[in-house]
Amino acid sequence: MSDTAPGTPSGKVPGIVKAYVRAIDRISGITGLFAMYLVFAMIFVLGYATVMKVFFLPANWTIEMAQFIMVAYFTLGGAWSLRENEHVRMDLLYAGWRVRKRAGVDLFTGLAMIFFLVMLQIGGIASLTYALQYGEKSFSAWAPLMWPVKLVINIGLFLTLLQAVAIWFKDWAIFKGEPIA
Repeated sequence: MSDTAPGTPSGKVPGIVKAYVRAIDRISGITGLFAMYLVFAMIFVLGYATVMKVFFLPANWTIEMAQFIMVAYFTLGGAWSLRENEHVRMDLLYAGWRVRKRAGVDLFTGLAMIFFLVMLQIGGIASLTYALQYGEKSFSAWAPLMWPVKLVINIGLFLTLLQAVAIWFKDWAIFKGEPIA
């Protein structure tokens, strides 16, 4: 069955696609806001490390914890970056094109991005499975378990993949002449 009502053009974007795009945009906004606040957690950890190193005994976990927070920051912020069109784009020719032509090119490049993110996700899941199965630990004096940071990486990759699909749907709708707001 078609998602369109009787008497409407068949070229319309289905309501389920619009709902998906809006839901993923909302989720990306929430996770992006959360990721933004992770910077403050990292500043706190590095500030603590500085005070401990100057006045007391240095803590051996602080630098690695700051690195883990940074990983969470950029992986959980990836979907927001795509949603807000804040990613790097080579627009030497692209900026001069009409909106519909840009959408057509973005449909092609979007599929390449989705493929790349799927491959990253497959590798991320394999790495997470390994970390869980063998109790993988970091090769540092602190030696934390690696599965929590690998789980966060996988969540961030998955959210970025969902946002990439939402952007592909937006480009598809623009190409069809019915942009999704």
